[in-house]
Amino acid sequence: MPVHLDSHEPDVDLTPGTAKSDIVAFLYSHPELGFKPNEIEDYLELPHGTVTTTLKRLSDQGFVGKTADSHYHALEHREDLHRYVSSLDQVQRLFDADEFEETTEWNENPEAVDEDELDAEINELEADFEDA
Repeated sequence: MPVHLDSHEPDVDLTPGTAKSDIVAFLYSHPELGFKPNEIEDYLELPHGTVTTTLKRLSDQGFVGKTADSHYHALEHREDLHRYVSSLDQVQRLFDADEFEETTEWNENPEAVDEDELDAEINELEADFEDA
């Protein structure tokens, strides 16, 4: 399918949990601010060399901007990166939700789980997946 070149952004090549992803997430979570490398190091607790090298690469690749006095910042036009960070935030909120912290019978007593019931549920899910 054809794309409009003036608005097309290629897929974001970021892996959650990496320094590259963490730095992008940090900068795009504060789009109105610019940060010096040492401020990013302090906040993310990453080594100096990792931060400076990663920031240079991110800047060279057009993922982040850099001011003349070396403040790194999010780029307003990178909607793909704004969406990526928003997705990370949604996943984090999902895992922070109280419903995941509730104690279940499984947590208290794994032996109480009926293996036949569990197998039946797995088979049902697999059948639904195959039908999709």
